[in-house]
Amino acid sequence: MSQWTPCKRRDFIQKLRKLEFDGPFSGKRHQFMVYENHRLAIPNVAEYSVPQLRMLLKEVEIILERKIPLEKWVELS
Repeated sequence: MSQWTPCKRRDFIQKLRKLEFDGPFSGKRHQFMVYENHRLAIPNVAEYSVPQLRMLLKEVEIILERKIPLEKWVELS
């Protein structure tokens, strides 16, 4: 069984691309990625903590309108 672990920013972006997000594009304060007509702000830190990663994944699930189990997230590597 997988456990939540911190995620590097570049790995997070690569996983989002596998989920069909485009970007990252430059914004005012943060870069962002796009899925259809939705935007997801990408914080500019080298590594996302577990609470921050879980918060971002909740936003991704809302945008995609489906759950992303931890096992599937880990598989996207």
